[in-house]
Amino acid sequence: MDIRHLKYFVAVYEQGSVSAASRQCFIAQPSLSAAIRQLEQQLDVTLFKRLPKGVTPTEDGERLYGHACRLLSQFQALQRSFTEPVDKIRFRLGLVRALGVERMSDLLRQFSVQLPGLELQLVEPDDSCDARIITEELLKSGEQFQPMYHDQFQLALPAGYPLALKPMIELQDFHQLALIKRTPCEAWQRLYPALVRQGIEPDIRADIQTIEYALGLVSAGVACALVPDFEQLRQRQDVLLRPINMTGLTRRIGLAYHPVKTSGVALETLLRLCQKLAA
Repeated sequence: MDIRHLKYFVAVYEQGSVSAASRQCFIAQPSLSAAIRQLEQQLDVTLFKRLPKGVTPTEDGERLYGHACRLLSQFQALQRSFTEPVDKIRFRLGLVRALGVERMSDLLRQFSVQLPGLELQLVEPDDSCDARIITEELLKSGEQFQPMYHDQFQLALPAGYPLALKPMIELQDFHQLALIKRTPCEAWQRLYPALVRQGIEPDIRADIQTIEYALGLVSAGVACALVPDFEQLRQRQDVLLRPINMTGLTRRIGLAYHPVKTSGVALETLLRLCQKLAA
């Protein structure tokens, strides 16, 4: 297996397009397509479904992506260990909870790859830091806000749950509904007062903080939960997502920073990555 083939595979996965990946990798499109086919033959799997516009990864493609990212990171670290030492760039990044493990891991991986010598320290958003990835509601005076994601909250239900037959969840459906309360959660702060005003009482089975634990309980059939509509969640077979008939169950995630207090190549690199996400 050629390391270049894994690099081409990751580019196609992240770009969602063979032509876009070929431009990114500076390789002719037929050559890149041939490399992907060779990789599929070696693994005896199909990595992408070809669509009229672009491609989408198969389940095997999703599995390979995580392995490929780790192998490429290790290979790059090996290369760097034999090159001239670079100056360390220390950067403290504050993160709120429940941002989505997959997408944040990908962002931080790209940040590290594009900035050799980066020493990244992840801290709580209220700790002293160079920048913060937060919801827009947490923005402080003097901070600039670069949007990254716009999340719509939906109701996550266990597979086979009767309520999943409905295309839209109404507020009345929450009465005595087995529900996992997740705090802090922007959607819960807006939904719960609306339920109280209508005399609707859900059956709270747990009160936890992270989306990952909430999804684990949903998958186990314990209860339902409010979660952001992440792309990765739509591909799961053990959890079903349904929209809720209520406005305002959204949040904006972005990079907050002080343009006067924080500057330098690390912030510039992170800003470019965030702007790309928002495009």
